[in-house]
Amino acid sequence: MGRVTTRRPVLHIRDGRSSRRPDTLVAEEPMEIRVSGRPLTVTMRTPGHDFDLAAGFLVSEGVVHAADQVTGIRYCAGATADASNTYNMVEVVLAPEVNPSDASLERNFYTTSSCGLCGKASLEAVRTTATWTVGDDPMRISPDMLATLPDQLRAAQRVFDRTGGLHAAGLFTADGELLCLREDVGRHNAVDKVIGHALRSGLLPLRQTILMVSGRASFELAQKAVMAGIPLLAAVSAPSALAVDLAASHGLTLVGFLRGTSMNIYTGAERLQRADHSNPSIPNQSPAIDT
Repeated sequence: MGRVTTRRPVLHIRDGRSSRRPDTLVAEEPMEIRVSGRPLTVTMRTPGHDFDLAAGFLVSEGVVHAADQVTGIRYCAGATADASNTYNMVEVVLAPEVNPSDASLERNFYTTSSCGLCGKASLEAVRTTATWTVGDDPMRISPDMLATLPDQLRAAQRVFDRTGGLHAAGLFTADGELLCLREDVGRHNAVDKVIGHALRSGLLPLRQTILMVSGRASFELAQKAVMAGIPLLAAVSAPSALAVDLAASHGLTLVGFLRGTSMNIYTGAERLQRADHSNPSIPNQSPAIDT
């Protein structure tokens, strides 16, 4: 399997002094996902947890939603001229009753590490039908607990400590317990790896859980949360307007700029409970939420 990190020489300059030394960099390699013998997509990813990535991608695309719908995942040889196994091609075998003849598998597209939507024909093509409804999830949490998640996420990022170049996604319980963490050069890949782990462990839908991401909350990440049945998405940076619209329409609680005790609640504020009842309750900023 490919390495998660690699070493490269670098000219190091500090305080006017220079020296040459090796630096640890995060690896980035292409991975082709094939489904039942057919090529589906190529994504640039950090090697590691590749089977989770493939499984999570299929959940995000609405192809599968249960562990028994995937009968096997394996690496394939043949990605090079000499047919050697580079561990950059993954084959997913679906159960016979799974019909992959929808637009998700008819579409071949290239996914870069910075944008999981590249190559999509239109906005409507990514509005996949969710298997579960997150708007009726009864989870309630406190802002104080939510404020602890960024530090927990950062403390668990072991590869980031060595490279400084990875996104992270963490799945937490409503009590703030870290269930799964994945790192990747692509933020959408990190989320797919978390969702794929949940699928392969038979945990979907991920009711009463929190998805915490290290960067911004884009439309694609909000969509992935909804597709996995996750009721709350939190990010340390800003959401996009389209992510807020999607969250509001599906009943997803969306939190941005989660830093220390500060946060912005863009949708689904009713899921956050204030410990100090003498203060006004957090206003619901998303009247369009379907609950």
